[in-house]
Amino acid sequence: AEAWAQAWACAWASACAVAAGEAAAMAEDFLSEDNLCGQSLLRLVSRGSSIIAELQRLQANIPKVFLPRDGIDDPEQARYASILFDFGYLTNPEDYERKVNTSTEMLDLDQEFNDTFYELLGRFYKLFESIVIYVADLNKFVEDVQAGYFIQHTVDNILLDDSGRQLMCEALYLFGVMLLLLERQIPGPVRERMVIAFYRHSGESASSQENIEDVCRLCRQTGYVGRGSKPRNYPENFFARFSIDKMVISQIIGRMQNDDIYMQASSFPLPEHRTTRLVAQGSMLYVCLYFAPQLLKGEPATMREIVDRHFSENWAVTLGLKR
Repeated sequence: AEAWAQAWACAWASACAVAAGEAAAMAEDFLSEDNLCGQSLLRLVSRGSSIIAELQRLQANIPKVFLPRDGIDDPEQARYASILFDFGYLTNPEDYERKVNTSTEMLDLDQEFNDTFYELLGRFYKLFESIVIYVADLNKFVEDVQAGYFIQHTVDNILLDDSGRQLMCEALYLFGVMLLLLERQIPGPVRERMVIAFYRHSGESASSQENIEDVCRLCRQTGYVGRGSKPRNYPENFFARFSIDKMVISQIIGRMQNDDIYMQASSFPLPEHRTTRLVAQGSMLYVCLYFAPQLLKGEPATMREIVDRHFSENWAVTLGLKR
């Protein structure tokens, strides 16, 4: 019996060592150049950061012509209002075009607008389109993982890997940041006028408009403007315009809720430092919860736990990683 126990203990120790070695190898290999899964996720997250950087650049250069009439002080800018349309244009474009084409003055103004703003409009449209493509690629990555395209990788073991867990959380978080910043920095009425102006002046058959329906879904007004009152179920309804696998969202939120995804425990070992240790993770969790309204509004016990762990001493949430 004693010999059997010793043999069993040796076998168990050997199995644990093998498992630990496999886990260490996976952690080391997930971001290696020959790991297609890790590299795909890393490129996706890097692209998300670049989209946010472009959004920040463009929001400082929004032409005043796209603002509502009462927000334009310069008469030269205000005169373009008659040729700028919101998404009402899409219901009956012939009527709008007829209105422009039957007036020589409006035709000249329309051409002048095109010569002046078309290039900048193209950058804004590409920004909107890049957000749409980002979430499509995020969904495609999740589908590929679930379908077994990346051999030996599942959503579960990616979230068990240190680097994989960080990148999965950041991928969802970055999309949420895109939506929040887009809504605050390029208001809905401005987005609609930009999209319609680009649509009209680039031609309906332009290859750049292959994602026009999704871009319109992204840019459609939410009812929230500036610092005014928020519409009902905002911004959850805005986040729900593009569906992401609910189970994956739940798994990501669960990891941020319970783990220290950036492994800051050694830097902030004291209990009173816990909120500081989890400040970046808390910001990410705050944004990602908007993708799970059923948890946000229907599970008070879980929300109590999240608030106590992440926000007991932290009331200012930054929309940026590790700021």
